[in-house]
Amino acid sequence: MASLIEQPIAVELGASEPWPDNVCLFQPYENKQILLPDAASCVSVRTFLNMCGLKYTVELRNNAENMSPSGIVPFMKIGPFLISELDPIIAFINTKGHHLSDNLNDSERAEMRAYMSLIDKVMVNAELYLTWCETTTYTEVTKIRYGSPYPWPLNIILPWKRQMEIGRKLKALGWAQKTYEEVCEEVRTCCSALSERLGNQQYFFGNRPSEIDALVFGHLFTILSTSQPKMDLAHIVGEFENLAAFCIHIDNKYFTEIWRNDSTAEIQRHQEGNGQTSNGENSDDSFVKLNGD
Repeated sequence: MASLIEQPIAVELGASEPWPDNVCLFQPYENKQILLPDAASCVSVRTFLNMCGLKYTVELRNNAENMSPSGIVPFMKIGPFLISELDPIIAFINTKGHHLSDNLNDSERAEMRAYMSLIDKVMVNAELYLTWCETTTYTEVTKIRYGSPYPWPLNIILPWKRQMEIGRKLKALGWAQKTYEEVCEEVRTCCSALSERLGNQQYFFGNRPSEIDALVFGHLFTILSTSQPKMDLAHIVGEFENLAAFCIHIDNKYFTEIWRNDSTAEIQRHQEGNGQTSNGENSDDSFVKLNGD
């Protein structure tokens, strides 16, 4: 086993190598397993890779969470390295010479990081709350999908165990004590700040995409295009026309035609306030499949 000193040196040396031809991104199955927070993270990473013009393949695994070095999906196999979560993936890819934000000055980079922190503190926690703490969603969607890879009684025990873990995390962050209405208001405030920063631009900073665009798209697009028993978050995002238009723009530019028409129509429905809901019986089809260019 490499020492703590050897590990970063090995990663740095590996990062100096050309982008491999066999890069894989691992994530849970989209049709029957993946949950809203994980889907948003996977879309964010895939969008970032597409914006960088990097080739990769998506490998679906029902135990992707257990395979991940951090226990969080998605994770990537880049040469001999396993790297999980958006920030470490961005950092690794930056060392290979791919920088989305190299046109920004120091002040703009600091502002970008502040908005990325806002997404982590609000949208991620709201997605976790909806998925694990909102009773109807947990019963009709989360418990079924999270337990789907396992036989009885693990399909009952493991979702319950995970719910307890997420509950403790959200309690420590001050989110478990919030009401559902308060969570929705937090999301509305966050979207208002993002909408004000975006304005009439195609991207949040300058005339080309940066890391914040990949992160925001991943979360907002997934919320807008995913059918859930409670669609309030999607309706809130749809209230902000420039954010919905931003999602459609990124969708059209960085992903293929295979799923574009359905996802765009879903976003437009929420702009009009007519988003459709689904019950637990249809939840297997509630997550849009993504196919990178």
